[in-house]
Amino acid sequence: MSRLDVITLRRAAIPVVVLGFLLSGLLCSAPADAGVTAEALRAAYLLQVDRRLELPEEEAQRYGTLALTMLADADVSLAEPQYVVLVDRNPYVQAIFVYLISHDQAYVLIGASPVSTGRIGQFDHFETPTGVFEHTPANPDFRAEGTKNKLGIRGYGVVGMRVFDFGWQQARRGWGEGGMGIMRLQMHATDPDILEPRLGRVQSKGCIRIPAALNRLLDRYGVLDAAYEAMQSTGRGMWILPSDRSPVTEAGRYLIVVDTLRIQRPLWATLASGQSLQQHSYPY
Repeated sequence: MSRLDVITLRRAAIPVVVLGFLLSGLLCSAPADAGVTAEALRAAYLLQVDRRLELPEEEAQRYGTLALTMLADADVSLAEPQYVVLVDRNPYVQAIFVYLISHDQAYVLIGASPVSTGRIGQFDHFETPTGVFEHTPANPDFRAEGTKNKLGIRGYGVVGMRVFDFGWQQARRGWGEGGMGIMRLQMHATDPDILEPRLGRVQSKGCIRIPAALNRLLDRYGVLDAAYEAMQSTGRGMWILPSDRSPVTEAGRYLIVVDTLRIQRPLWATLASGQSLQQHSYPY
């Protein structure tokens, strides 16, 4: 494959103390119908998402290039700038990255956070599939009811958390004789007390667990809601869209899952002090 020319926009060094004023100014100074800018979204990520990863510049470039390569391999051509969400399912990484990618293959990293993807070795558990997955109302999202299972686990998180649905997908079965099977690929929050502190390790049955604060950010700003907003504009009501949402100007529609095949955990993805890589069995 030919090498892609990539332009990386360096992250601005903005003191956290002024981020609140910056975000307020960006939102208030923009025209009412202009939507939230990339600068405002990045500021919101820093302010609102408490579980974050700080990437070195070379890693931001690496994952930006991976996003472009995966889109090209999937024959996805971006006619205009839009956001994408990329997940590295590698057991030593377990991270999600939000990028804004333009039609001329420039990109900017908005933020990164720990996740949990599918762990194999247990019945009814799948390895999260790699590829490019479109977020579309054809596989309608829904919201968590906040109910607990028999083990007291709120699998989708607290009531109201959005479940981003990417439809039925082929994935490797992690039990029995293995082989390929069919699973429902979803990206969602998880139990805030028991499972969210374990983000950063393979834990799920195949879905992508993300921090609740990131779930709220993706939901409120419509980061992956291009198809939903398009349908809403035709007069078809999309109940899933928050009534108080502040959509970004370049809403996207693609989830990208990769595996970087690392054999050790990079420092920027190191788990918090006191955590270990020991696996625990929790349903959902």
